Amino acid sequence: QVQLVESGGGLVEAGGSLRLSCVSSGRTFSRYSMGWFRQAPGKEREFVAAINLSGSSTRYEDSVKGRFTISRDNAKSTVYLQMDSLKPEDTAAYFCGAVGDPYRLHTDPREYDYWGQGTQVTVSS
Repeated sequence: QVQLVESGGGLVEAGGSLRLSCVSSGRTFSRYSMGWFRQAPGKEREFVAAINLSGSSTRYEDSVKGRFTISRDNAKSTVYLQMDSLKPEDTAAYFCGAVGDPYRLHTDPREYDYWGQGTQVTVSS
């Protein structure tokens, strides 16, 4: 069993930055590939970014490339999402997920085994 807790969300003006954190407890963090997803009201959960167990490989959704950076610190059992140049369309609840296939990157939320409770990001225009 893995427990995930996100933090770092909030209200920010367009062009601003936020850094989300997701702390894992339970089973060994380094056994899991991690991802960030977001979900706006009335919409499906969508992929944002993913990272493999070592952090050597990452993948991003096209609209966030060059603006968001995913990273992880296995010693702290934490995955981060640095979000820069935020836009109003980035407004959503952001969720981190863990999948027990540590060498691959996963973009489909159905493949994830564990989820956090989410943290709200609101970008004002």
